[in-house]
Formats: sequence, C-alpha cells, structure tokens
Amino acid sequence: MNPQALIIDDEPDILDLIVLTLKKLSVDCVTAGTVAEAKTALESQLFDVCLTDMNLPDGDGFEIVELIQQRYSKTPVAVITAHGSVELAVQALKVGAFDFVSKPVRLRVLRDLVNSAVSLSNKHEESDQAEAVERLLGDTEVMHEVRQKIAKLARSQAPVYVSGESGTGKELTARLIHEMGARAKMPFVAINCGAIPTELVESELFGHKKGSFTGASSDKQGLFEAANGGTLFLDEIAELPLSMQVKLLRVLQEKTVRPVGANEEISVDVRILSATHHDLAARVKQGQFREDLYYRINVIELPLPALRERRADIPMLANHILKGLVSASGEDAIWKISSGAMAALNEYDFPGNIRELENILERAQTWAENQTIELADLMLPETSNGSSSIAAMKAHIHADAAPTEIAVTAANTDQATGETAQDLTSQMESQERELIMNALEATRWNKTAAAKKLGITFRALRYRLKKLDLE
Repeated sequence: MNPQALIIDDEPDILDLIVLTLKKLSVDCVTAGTVAEAKTALESQLFDVCLTDMNLPDGDGFEIVELIQQRYSKTPVAVITAHGSVELAVQALKVGAFDFVSKPVRLRVLRDLVNSAVSLSNKHEESDQAEAVERLLGDTEVMHEVRQKIAKLARSQAPVYVSGESGTGKELTARLIHEMGARAKMPFVAINCGAIPTELVESELFGHKKGSFTGASSDKQGLFEAANGGTLFLDEIAELPLSMQVKLLRVLQEKTVRPVGANEEISVDVRILSATHHDLAARVKQGQFREDLYYRINVIELPLPALRERRADIPMLANHILKGLVSASGEDAIWKISSGAMAALNEYDFPGNIRELENILERAQTWAENQTIELADLMLPETSNGSSSIAAMKAHIHADAAPTEIAVTAANTDQATGETAQDLTSQMESQERELIMNALEATRWNKTAAAKKLGITFRALRYRLKKLDLE
C-alpha cells in the first residue's frame, strides 16, 4: 500500500502541484480546502504525512497542527508558509509541526520533506527508545524527562539547541535525536566551531572551489554538503565569528550554500542541531551572538542536567564506565569500586560532569591493585586546607628545580630538627615531611601515585624522599 498524505490548502493550483509531485513519489493524496474538511478526512483514515497551509478560510494551520498533536500524534504534519514568514514557521515548529515549506513551493524541498516524513512514520519507536535508555544512562526523574524529550524531538525537523555544562553529553544527545529520527540512515556530521581557525570556517562549512584562495589546490566539499539529507551538529556554536553567523542564518533560511569561489548555490537538506557550554542568551545581550540567529537555532531548547544534579545516577554511571574501560583493555577480570571510593564519588561535585568521571576512573584504574578501585586511587581534589598546604609545598619544592635551588638541604636537616619553631627552614621541612607521608600512606607507598596526588613530578618526589631520609 502506498503512503497516504493529507494536503490542506484553499488554492487549487497549489493542491494540484503538490498532488502531482507526490504522485511521482508513489504517495496517494487526499485533499481538503478548509479546516472542517481536514477534520473529516482525519476522522476517516490514518495518514503517513499531512501538509497544511497556514491561512485557511475557516481557521489556520496552527489549529491543524494542534489537533494532530493531540489525536493523531504519529502523523507528521508540516506547514506551508508565505515566503519570508520565518516567524510563523518557527512558531509552528514550537507547537509540534514536523517541518515547514515556503511558497512558492520548491519541488525538491517538498520531495525531501515528504520522504523524511514517510520514513519517520515507518520507524519503530520502541526499539529506538530502548537504545536511548541503554546509551543515555540514568534512573533519576530528570533523565527520564530528557529521554522523553529526545523521543519527541526525533519526530520533528525543528532546529534544537542542546544546552548544558561541559561534559554533560551534548553530542551523544544530538546523535540520539538523529538516530531516532527520520534521517537516521543519512549522515550525522559533528563539528566543533571553536576548533576551526577563523579564516577557514567558511570553507569548512560551505566548501570551496579550486583556486578560490591561496592554498585551495582542489575543490573541497563543505560539511553542509557532507551532511546533506542528514544532520549537522554545530558544537560550541557560540564560537562562530559574527561574519559567519550572518552567512549561517541565510543558509538556514534558504537551504542553499555557496562554496567559496563558486558562482552558483547548491541546495542542501540538513537538520541543524547545535550546542555550547556558554550562556547563549547572555552572549546575545553582549552583542557577541546575533539575536536573529539565536532565535533561528533555538526553536526548541533541550537542557541537560549537570551530574551533581542527579547524584543518584553516579553509581550506575561509574560501574558502566569502569566496565567499558576494562573491556577496552582486553582484561577478563572483574573490577569493582570500593564502598569508600563510591561514597567519595557521590559527594564530589564533578565540575567536568560525566567526562570528568570518565577521566577519574581511567586514572584510578591505572593506580589500583587487585582489581579494586579504592578511595586513594581516585585522587579527588583535596579540601581547601589540603589544597593550600600542597600549594605551599609545591612552591617550595618546584617540580623541576635543581638541587641547589631547594631551600632545605640534607646538611641542615638534623640541625633544623632541634631548632625552635621560629626556624622557617624547620617549619617548611616539617610540613613537607607530613604532606609526603600522608600522600605515601594514602597510596600505599606507590611513589608514582603519591607524586601525582601531590601535584609534583616523580623526580621531584624522589629527590625530597632522599633529602628527608624517607627512603
């Protein structure tokens, strides 16, 4: 059976054009000229896609979008807007429209839209959501809500702005939105906007022609073309230069790109997902990010919680990460995290979020013995008092200082021991001895780990152990 489409427009010429175009795609069409006729059609059969004009004799497209969202949520609905009515299109996306197409209707854009909508109708949501649970771990309520939002956003073509602190999983979230959506079989292209030199941003995004600038020895395809039919994830979008923000806005509105040095534009069909750890709204107020682009990419915002806001998920995440590390190393042994180490992880604030948790566990696995990560192996940041003491010692025993630059020497060690507390050398030596002993005991006399914990090099620690007779 061919896919079924409902087309709603009061202009016969537009209806005929759309029906003829979809017929070539083997899509059967039912037409309606009013909201009332559309409601009757929706009650009579199920549709794989719906296209509706915004201005109808007895209502508007928003009414159709809201009705389908409430009663026929598995039917993707796209709106047809007047040319230049970006605000209306954005508003329709916010209330649940799958996508939009502008008049005069471009046949290529229409074909791409319908193909995506039909693909979405044929997807199996249950398997997608099961994969999301497996890859985006967490049993807390906030993570259940995030996964629900991802599933809903996957059924749309609306631009999504993924916000959150560094290390919260923004790229993973963007990949899930892509893989659970209609574009899953097409490319997912991710780019860190802050990692591209300013002078190369345009070439990277839009491509260039041979000889268009010094060093352009051949034609190059841009990332928009590479992602054609799929999704382009613009990470750290706040880092884009203002000059590029203008060009990006035009690409989003016109769905075309012009490679550097080219005379003609190239049509592209790309869904845009973006992210940054910066406060984008604040950047707009500071004049560092264009307001019109902000509203164009931030049609729907998906905030991700910091790890400290879902502490109950830390044990699950920690064990999952450790299991992955062990598997990657090719070991067959079963590793575990001691109760003391897990308690410390639960109390830690993780300013670097999940990425920091991964780094901490990878480092801890290196130092741990007997396939068990203990508290000392984590090497979590010290308390404020401990930090200041270590800072004082590091200033005194600089990691790469030559022996002649060390203030406390073996020759005065015994003498300093017997001197009064007024002797500065004795005070510093005593403090060093205590800090080094604490670090050695905490790491079970693993000197490499102790040096790491103290924030000094192994060479510096070995020198101090010899001078302080702690060998």
